Amino acid sequence: MWVDIGLLVLGLVVLIIGGEFLVKGAVGIAEKAHLSKLVIGMTVVSFGTSAPELIVSLKAAFEGAPDIAMGNVIGSNIANIALVLGITVLIFPIIVDRNSKVLDWPMMFFASLLFFVFSYDLILQRWEGMVMFSILILFITYLIVSSRKKTKFEKSVNVQKEITPIMVNVPKSIGFLLLGLVGLYFGAEWLLNGSVSLAKSAGMSERVIGITIIAFGTSVPELVTCGVAAYRRETDISIGNLIGSNIFNIFAVIGLTSIIHPIAVSQESVSWDMVWMLGIALLLLPLMIIGKKFGRFKGLILLATYIIYISILLYQNIPA
Repeated sequence: MWVDIGLLVLGLVVLIIGGEFLVKGAVGIAEKAHLSKLVIGMTVVSFGTSAPELIVSLKAAFEGAPDIAMGNVIGSNIANIALVLGITVLIFPIIVDRNSKVLDWPMMFFASLLFFVFSYDLILQRWEGMVMFSILILFITYLIVSSRKKTKFEKSVNVQKEITPIMVNVPKSIGFLLLGLVGLYFGAEWLLNGSVSLAKSAGMSERVIGITIIAFGTSVPELVTCGVAAYRRETDISIGNLIGSNIFNIFAVIGLTSIIHPIAVSQESVSWDMVWMLGIALLLLPLMIIGKKFGRFKGLILLATYIIYISILLYQNIPA
């Protein structure tokens, strides 16, 4: 027991340090590569913070535990919006970028809806994984190309106003990014191992473990990264990372996992968990659109939604 608690604490500390390095590296690379911070948040940072979900889901699928693989992704997507974004805006309110409203959110909801449709027959086939992963590649390509054009244009327009060019140490930024990714990977692994050991002793099912403990554990990188980004007021990375992570979780994590090994889907996941995932994704849209800022009151609404969902789930599934 004490070993598991030690792993939890160690994992959390490493994740916090990794999140700080990841944000520093991402900001530097965004400037040098002529990419907006929002796009860096949706690509490099999102992929890095989604790595734990990918590792856990692949391992679960190969070891005959599909409920963990599915619960991990569904639970992480719910936690990213309702828990992580809620906590992030409590730290520092966010002004939502226009692209997040008209491009990123629609893609996230489309990914969630496609995930639901493909899962409706209770099996995710290889061809469905190929479709999802192909859409991701096209989306990332579009983001990078359009962002580079826009950023270069803005810099050329404002070149007369620049007195001293911003010097970016590329090797240092890449080093920060790599250190952050390594820290997130090992921190999540240690946190996950300690969490699962403690959860199994409580008699929880694989589905509930996947949606609660494992999903929370693999969402901690997003929580730490967005918390650090919000504290540093790099809020474009915060919202971009969360929306991007949800897209990655479906198109990359589920897509790649089902390509390598088809995933069986439980009826409970389709009829209950995915409905909540879609509902929370829908809830995000009016919260983004109404008002100038994504403030603390909206964060409390998201946190309350997460608490209600987890409470109902545990009430229905934890043995007396």
